[in-house]
Amino acid sequence: MDRNSIIGIVLIALVVGVWVFLQSSNVRRDVTPQATEQKREAADSAAAAVVKAPTSQLQSTASVSGERVITVRTDLIRLRLSSKGATVRSWKLLGYQPWYKAADSAAIVDLVQPNARELGFTFRTINGSKVSATDLNFEWQIDGDSVVVKGNEVRTIKAVARLDGGGVIERHFTLHGSRYGLTTSLVMDGLDNVIPQTNRYVTLEWRNGLRFQEKNSIDESGTAAALCKFGGSLDELDAQDYAAWNESSQTGNIEFLATRTKYFALAFIPPAGFNGTVAYSGRKVGAPNEGLTEQYRMAIQVPYKGGRTQHDLTIFGGPMHYDTLATYGLTDVMNLGFKWIVKPIGEYFMLPLLRLVHSGIANWGIAIIVFSIIMKLLLYPLSVPQMKSAQKMRLLAPLMNDIREKYKDDMQSQQQEMMKLYSTYGINPMGGCLPLLLQMPFLYALYSVLNSNVEMRQAEFLSVWITDLSVPDVILDLGFKLPLFGIDKFSGLALLMGATLFFQQKQAITDPRQKAMVYMMPVMFTLMFSSLPAGLNLYYFMFNLMGIGQQIYMNNFSRNRLTLEQLAAMPKKEGWLQRKMREAQEIAAAQGRSIPGQPPPSTKRTNGPVQNKRSKKR
Repeated sequence: MDRNSIIGIVLIALVVGVWVFLQSSNVRRDVTPQATEQKREAADSAAAAVVKAPTSQLQSTASVSGERVITVRTDLIRLRLSSKGATVRSWKLLGYQPWYKAADSAAIVDLVQPNARELGFTFRTINGSKVSATDLNFEWQIDGDSVVVKGNEVRTIKAVARLDGGGVIERHFTLHGSRYGLTTSLVMDGLDNVIPQTNRYVTLEWRNGLRFQEKNSIDESGTAAALCKFGGSLDELDAQDYAAWNESSQTGNIEFLATRTKYFALAFIPPAGFNGTVAYSGRKVGAPNEGLTEQYRMAIQVPYKGGRTQHDLTIFGGPMHYDTLATYGLTDVMNLGFKWIVKPIGEYFMLPLLRLVHSGIANWGIAIIVFSIIMKLLLYPLSVPQMKSAQKMRLLAPLMNDIREKYKDDMQSQQQEMMKLYSTYGINPMGGCLPLLLQMPFLYALYSVLNSNVEMRQAEFLSVWITDLSVPDVILDLGFKLPLFGIDKFSGLALLMGATLFFQQKQAITDPRQKAMVYMMPVMFTLMFSSLPAGLNLYYFMFNLMGIGQQIYMNNFSRNRLTLEQLAAMPKKEGWLQRKMREAQEIAAAQGRSIPGQPPPSTKRTNGPVQNKRSKKR
């Protein structure tokens, strides 16, 4: 194989190797799910033992006969609030359903883990004991157990806990009928004899992470994270270990603290100008069927200044819809790729364009097809050099084959003759690579936008085939996983995409020695893309299909089709690679090695010892 063939195969192997590594790193386990659960239970038991130490005698005077749970419903969310700590037992998003909606049509996305009580608080008392919100029983200051807030209505719900030793803790929840977020207020009054002077802090917490909502927990874990924006910088924590918590903290001007899954997020948003400390941590947890979830804790520390102190905090819990996040200043929570190149393309170009197309086309599948046509037209200037480079290589193919046959036993001479051929006809063998590289940020931005767009979640294209564009359109289940790739299901759109890639390769590659690449690349990409969402594969399939049409037109119907004579007569411009190859040949010639087509170097130019050596041989 020549140099280009070797480079191509190495690059393909590199791409496949990186992909396999990333896939395997997502499913690698240091422990089994059972062992993970045992460690979790042990850690929770240890934490509970600290909270319920004998020194913690602080109690509220509210009735402890039972837990009172009230339900608050707005146009967008439904909360269940518990009297134990005035905490959140359920945070449901009314417009969204989990992946198993077919089996349970009444199921609604709930951000809170089963049996958890979130938005609690902790603080230390004068005697050193730790008090948790759930240690205290609050009284709801409302009649009935159900509250409805509609449209532009605003309603505040209040809970009060009066402590045995004096002092009062209040919790207020203010909800708007048409918003996902709420404002919670923590009021501490008369706790000077409870909270010590040296450690006057109260920590507001979300302890158990977000409940996963998608069928493929490994895919959802790939985008799950905890994020903190402070002083204009964004820090992202991705859990790496099982059972053990990976921890981080920040102190300063905190803008928000958030955690996300693939499509949903929850965030703490302190008042503007808040200067304090936040902590966040994450860990991996094994799940059934070789699954994987990630759990993230968040905590924000607020001071108690004595007397009556109130701290307000906005809590957002909802879908990662761009406009919705923008209302709360949370667009950085979305996973739109690398910050400096890919993210701006996705955020300010790809996503607005895709949503503009969808505003006129209700069906997301058709919108993606139209969007792919628009993108092909916009990227047309970058694809033309690739097509022309392939066209020129097709014209030179017979001459290149002649050179390979003539110098089949002399690879150095073969390469030198090839470079002469490229120079004669003004061909840059790497001419099609730069336009392809320039397209890569756009393609990756597109992947990020389509993969994280909550509007496509559970969106149907064809009722008989592609019923959810956010998951793979599986048409074949092998029942076992293929070695190395770990794939047991095949996507119909991925197979179509691989077929179109095969035809593209067939048209572009003329070198018979690169024939293996014609078959290898489509197979590799079909395997890799079978785990991608149907919306992505629909785009790539349409993009390739249009690329085939463009190649056929340029090769067979274009009025500007080139001939070898026209190619030879065109102005020549020496590219960087050609210049480097020419310089390498000149260096080789200066060292006494002959160049095909040139007379051998004169023996007079050789040094003395070499002349003596040759004379002895004679």
